[in-house]
Amino acid sequence: MRTTLTIDDDILSAVRALAERERRSLGEVLSDLARRSLTNRPQTPARTGFPVLPVSNPDAVVTTEIVNQLREELE
Repeated sequence: MRTTLTIDDDILSAVRALAERERRSLGEVLSDLARRSLTNRPQTPARTGFPVLPVSNPDAVVTTEIVNQLREELE
């Protein structure tokens, strides 16, 4: 499918270089990059409109005491 896009010069240069290295067309490389970007996006669930961020230790508990201590340190 043909379409017209406005692409930043640095992105176009990088995609051209990648296409040359892989001996593929510019369109093939752009399609592949877009497809990977769209399918590998981590889905961040939202609760009450706020994103839920991943944590390194799901067993850790943030108490009001910890929050108040951090708030005092910032003042």
